[in-house]
Amino acid sequence: MVGIDMGLKDLFATSDGVRTLNARHTAKYASRLALAQRRLSRKKLGSANRAKARQKIARIHAKISDCRLDGLHKLSRRLINENQVVCVENLAVKNMIRNPWLSRAIADAGWGELVRQLEYKGAWAGRQVVAIDRWFPSSKRCSGCGFVMDSMPLNIRLWTCPECKAEHDRDVNAALNIKAAGLAVLALGANVSGIGQVPVSC
Repeated sequence: MVGIDMGLKDLFATSDGVRTLNARHTAKYASRLALAQRRLSRKKLGSANRAKARQKIARIHAKISDCRLDGLHKLSRRLINENQVVCVENLAVKNMIRNPWLSRAIADAGWGELVRQLEYKGAWAGRQVVAIDRWFPSSKRCSGCGFVMDSMPLNIRLWTCPECKAEHDRDVNAALNIKAAGLAVLALGANVSGIGQVPVSC
């Protein structure tokens, strides 16, 4: 059983403390894509050379997409093979992409696609994939005593619970809370500790 917390530097961290780096495929091909786009801008409208330049850009975009999908398929397959229950957050990715500073990085990470793959592969393999409510305070909540911080800015990666003095890694702590919330939903089948209505995909 595992809980996973999605991120940008690390694609996700698990409740076991394992981190999976974000491959950042768009950034990897950014210079090649920029060069191809500059060359396209110099081509005459309607010319055969412009059509070739457009095809080259399309191939780079397809390469980025294929690399991202391949990586997500391998990760989702590993998570499903190694766990009977996978607990994730029900993220509103479409709303998060509206952030002008993080939209490209969020789109490149492919969180929604990873969850989609987990759901259908879990169904194939007889595993349970639980999506907890997006408003559950997984990052601000102490996984030891349950104390909830008033705020938790993104720049804080390590913090100490003022109640029980436990030291937490932000991402691993969030993954532990996601796992606990998901397992509680499976056990009780209803609202748990103010989590709200939680959709369960089996």
